This record gives sequence, C-alpha cells and structure tokens, in this order.
Amino acid sequence: MWDRMRRDLTAAVERDPAARNRWEVAMLYPGVHALWAHRMSSWMWQRGSRFPARGLSQLARLATGIEIHPGARIGEGVFIDHGAGVVIGETAEVGDDVTIYQGVTLGGTTLDPGKRHPTIGDRVVIGSGAKVLGPIAIGADSRVGANAVVVRPVPGHSVVVGVPGQIISSGGLSTGTTPTSDPVGASVQSLLTRVDRLELELSGHVEDQPSHLRADGTWELHDYVI
Repeated sequence: MWDRMRRDLTAAVERDPAARNRWEVAMLYPGVHALWAHRMSSWMWQRGSRFPARGLSQLARLATGIEIHPGARIGEGVFIDHGAGVVIGETAEVGDDVTIYQGVTLGGTTLDPGKRHPTIGDRVVIGSGAKVLGPIAIGADSRVGANAVVVRPVPGHSVVVGVPGQIISSGGLSTGTTPTSDPVGASVQSLLTRVDRLELELSGHVEDQPSHLRADGTWELHDYVI
C-alpha cells in the first residue's frame, strides 16, 4: 500500500504542471487524498469489513467531493486531477497510470448486482465531464474526450468523443468520420441545405452555392437562432 501511495504522488507530480513538489501534492491534492482513502477502504472491503469500508469512502467523499466505491479496483499511478464530482462505481476496474479529470463518471446502466461498471485499460485519459457507462472496456492508451458519453467498448489506442461516444481515431489513424455530438444542429444544417437547394432549383440557379453557406463551408450563426 505504501508503495502505491508513493506512486500516486509521483503520478500527480509528473502529470500536473502546477504541482511543485510531492509534499504539496500530499497535503493539498483532493484527488490523491481520495485515492489514499480508497486504498484503505478497499483493503477493508476485501477482508469483509464492508460497513467500515463504506463509512470511510463516504468520509472521503465529504472531504474531497470524489466518490469511489470500496469495491472498485484501482491500479497504480492513477491521477485524479481536480476531482470534483468524480464517481467510480463498485465493479469498476481502472488500470495503471490512468488520468481522470473532474466530473467523470464510471457508472452502471443496470440493476444487475454483477459486473455493471466499465473496465479502463492502462494509460487511458478520461476528459472532464465524460461518462463511461456499463460493463464495457476502454482499451489501453485510449483517450475519452470531455463530456463524451461512452456506452460501447473502445479498442486500444483510440480517441472517442461526442454523445453518444464515437471513435474518431483508432490505432493512431483517423477513421475519417465526423462525430455528431450535436444531432440537433446536424439536423438543422441538413434541412437548411435542402431548403436552399429547392429554392435554387425553383429560381433556375441550380449551379449557385446555397446562400446560408460561407466560403469555408460553415453556416451563418443566425441560422441556429430559433
């Protein structure tokens, strides 16, 4: 446990440019405090002391704003940056050297008492506000974008963004797809394009560009003011 705690300090210093030294991290970083409390509560949980383990996890939640169930398995070198609003469920598994930003949820989508939370591979980075839900796996060395909602497995070395989460890069190569993180905006854009094309056909100027489009292919902002 002590070795893991020292590695937690090292991870924070290495991944946070604002961290000046290990002493400062040990005294002032809630993400580190939450991890340390979890190390102890997990130790108790695994030995059958369930009530004291939950009690310690709730005290850590009150002190840090980070909720980690004692049953969750957290690897070494994990860094929770800022940490406010982070929730990690009972059957979640987090690998080594994972970075988690504020507002992240590793949650479930079922009332099944079995495995219902995600498994996060080594060296994964999960952006602020992201939700990873269900018994899915996020492959090693992947990145989950801020505010993404991921409900399907993600292979290793991928980048996933949007709502619902879409893989835009896998194995270091772009998939060539554009995430539709704003489905309403995409629908409005499609409708405006069709209306403009119909107007041009009626006026006999089919070869012209739709009037709502700028030269760079983006749309005038007033088109979205509804």
